[in-house]
Amino acid sequence: MDTTVADALIGTTIDGRYRITGRVARGGMATVYTAVDDRLERTVALKIIHPSQATNVHFVDRFTEEAKTIARLTHPNVVAVYDQGRHQGLPYLVMEYVQGRTLRDLLTQRRRLNPVEALAILEQMLAAIAAAHRAGLVHRDVKPENVLVAEAPSGGIANLVDSVVKVADFGLARAVEASSSDDAGQLMATVAYVAPELVTDGHADARTDVYSAGIVLFEMLTGRVPYEDGEPVEVAWQHVDNDVPAPSSIVKGLPIVLDDLVTRATRRDAGARPTDAGAMLAEVQVVRDDLGAANVETALLRQVPARPVAGDATTLVPAVTTALPGDRPTWARLPEQAPRTRGQRRAGGPPVSGGTVVGTVGADRRRILILAAVVVMVLTVVGSTWWVTLGRYTDAPQLVNMSRAQAEQAAAKEGFELRIGTGAFSETVAKDIVLSQDPPPAEKIIKGGVVTVSLSLGPERYPVPDVVGLEAAAARGDIEATKLKFKQGTGKYSDSVPEGVVISTDPKAATELKPGATVTVVVSKGRAPITVPDFQGRNINEARAEAERLGLRVVEEYKDSDQPADQIIGQSPKPGSGAEQDDEIKLQVSKGPPAIAVPDLTNQLCPLAQQTVQGQNLRVRVDGNPNGVVVGQNPPPGTPVPPQSEVVLGCR
Repeated sequence: MDTTVADALIGTTIDGRYRITGRVARGGMATVYTAVDDRLERTVALKIIHPSQATNVHFVDRFTEEAKTIARLTHPNVVAVYDQGRHQGLPYLVMEYVQGRTLRDLLTQRRRLNPVEALAILEQMLAAIAAAHRAGLVHRDVKPENVLVAEAPSGGIANLVDSVVKVADFGLARAVEASSSDDAGQLMATVAYVAPELVTDGHADARTDVYSAGIVLFEMLTGRVPYEDGEPVEVAWQHVDNDVPAPSSIVKGLPIVLDDLVTRATRRDAGARPTDAGAMLAEVQVVRDDLGAANVETALLRQVPARPVAGDATTLVPAVTTALPGDRPTWARLPEQAPRTRGQRRAGGPPVSGGTVVGTVGADRRRILILAAVVVMVLTVVGSTWWVTLGRYTDAPQLVNMSRAQAEQAAAKEGFELRIGTGAFSETVAKDIVLSQDPPPAEKIIKGGVVTVSLSLGPERYPVPDVVGLEAAAARGDIEATKLKFKQGTGKYSDSVPEGVVISTDPKAATELKPGATVTVVVSKGRAPITVPDFQGRNINEARAEAERLGLRVVEEYKDSDQPADQIIGQSPKPGSGAEQDDEIKLQVSKGPPAIAVPDLTNQLCPLAQQTVQGQNLRVRVDGNPNGVVVGQNPPPGTPVPPQSEVVLGCR
């Protein structure tokens, strides 16, 4: 049951009767839930279409009409429809709940089935589809996901030959005369199983289902579909352009009769296929007999050498009581499938028992020889059966939680072939450690068989893509393509980045995040509306007045400078930059040149004192004898004065 996402319908009672208990699956058109019918106290399956489909009047009408048609398909291999109605405007169906698994689940677990199991499942599938064909319906979507394998009354579905198979999801069914593409003119089918005529002209009839059933048989026998590489449209057209390969070309040793059956069912020319599922069912039953009764009996009879009997006496052939693959318990038998009686053979064959031995001389001896042959035959069959069912099998090794190198070494040591399957992310298991294996540990496997392991890819993390400089829409696409969430933060003005282009991201590019984590993107709003004036060289009072008139806030910073005091010597942002109301403008203001301390010139020769004053960036004036000695000065020594201030020297 899918419980990964909360579902508001779980716990809801539909139509005062059907109490939803869980979600089974969600498809392209509808969601299937388990529910309890409170009136009849039984578990049912409730299928309710998606809201996106409810607005399509043609789809809703077709959904309702087809539900009524399918409800009339009373057949043990068709999932029964019990009721239909609407919940909050959404049509729903109440169907039989089948306890078991889908054929897809079985193939995922076991990869492929043996021929007897595959034909046993196919026979019941075709019986269900044949019932639909007799009612004038084409299923259109025959695939393993729509085939349910129910548990046997004894519990479990280990014995597939005795399991009941039910075909589900006639949601794409069409009346034969109306079969075509959907309302939008698009192909409605699963491309791995689609018949060529559906791809080329959208036409479907009973032979379309026969083709899909043939593909399902191919997959059961080989563990894969014939075409799977490429885009869906390319896969669909491969059905048109190519013949389905023989299963034995993939799995060596499969009987040729199975190749012929698959080939007949999957002819590209619909006219060369069996006319409907009923016709194919008859062919499958013949093949089952060929694989089962004929092969077993032939193998046994080869153990009894033919002996001539005197006269025209009837020869008594020992009766083979081995259960034929077609025999099933009563609860699993198909409609009109009469149980075989002991000794009954396929039509046209000689009777197995019921003849009379004509007594002659040496009859006792012949009886002894026949009895001995039967004993040898039974021992041979028992030995062969033991080898086929038990002798050639062993337990699968325990490889889970090993590193890849350890798993390869362990598999090789026990004689198994190791294959590396599709990996999976794990928050708890380190990268390249075995997460799971097929078959599971201790399950039976042919000696020297293949064990497929799935390695951990480590924690699922995705790097934040570098989207700086991209348009916002393109950035969203890149981010969401890596399974991360896109969030557009508060925009910023920029003089260099055009409007609508990404300025920055939080977190930064290349940061690794879990799937579903949010990346906040800052997008440029373009150039700000106010152009910053050039304040440099102007008086601070003048600059302050103009900035306030524009709506800008002035922050003043005074610095020593050789420029006049209160003159602007620098600003940020630069002249010509964009700004918005109440933005801050930093202005650097000159404090004027630094003061100079007047040196002590007393008792110095007047010419030398003049040179000293001029070297301090001060002006000098001599009062008295210019060649005399300094006896006084103004300003006094140590007085700080601005540059180019005048110093008077008194000389004698």
